[in-house]
Amino acid sequence: MALAERLADAPVNNLLRVLRPTDLALIEPHLSQGEVKAGDVLYEPGDDVKRVFFPCDATLLAFRVMLADGRAVETALVGREGALAGIVSQGRLPAYSRAEVQFGGPLLSMEIEALDQAKLKSAAIRNVFARYADCLMAQVFQSVACNAAHSIEQRTAKWLVSAMERTGDASLPLTQDHLAGMLGVGRSYVSRVIQTLKQRNLVETRRGRLTVNDPTAMAELSCACQSAVRHHFDEVLSGVYPEEPIRGANGVMHPAVAMRED
Repeated sequence: MALAERLADAPVNNLLRVLRPTDLALIEPHLSQGEVKAGDVLYEPGDDVKRVFFPCDATLLAFRVMLADGRAVETALVGREGALAGIVSQGRLPAYSRAEVQFGGPLLSMEIEALDQAKLKSAAIRNVFARYADCLMAQVFQSVACNAAHSIEQRTAKWLVSAMERTGDASLPLTQDHLAGMLGVGRSYVSRVIQTLKQRNLVETRRGRLTVNDPTAMAELSCACQSAVRHHFDEVLSGVYPEEPIRGANGVMHPAVAMRED
């Protein structure tokens, strides 16, 4: 099947899917397909950013800011709703954060210079990527507020809900060490939270995976930050944020989680 047909057919990358065929035709010849693994680093702070990356299906990427004590704290997740690198800036600039693969899978990429040329030829492409840049910045702003104001339990629930929505799966390839690193807290804090969630039968852990038994209950436990980000996506770039049901570990499909609004 041709790449253009796959992009129109779904679920691949929602940001590319919203483009009209005539606009997609300006981008498609420059796209390369590949596979990435969890832990792969796409670029480090200080690297020149030359390619833009489009995670597909359940692939999940993250921006991580490097701290002086060696920790790398996540500031934004990017799944099939978006793209990473050269979105807010025009690229070809030193990266400020690390770009890292959280959950492996298929990935599309292209030279930022080619994307810039496509933007020059199409006002619609410029508009889509400008709107996505706004959504990405909103996610970063909300992340800063969340880290300052909400408990580790709320932030843990928010991260799990965010990952489930972007991957469409309630069974996540995730360890407690990995989750602690994402949240920028010690493993002991996350372990206590996960133990509490287990006692409430909200999660199970097994062989490097964490399964959420009740996505809706997890959403209710979360803070409202993910809801705010999702609402902004819907307002600014309708149809891009994933709306598909979430697959449980037993294959049962759960409705897309209804996020808190308080």
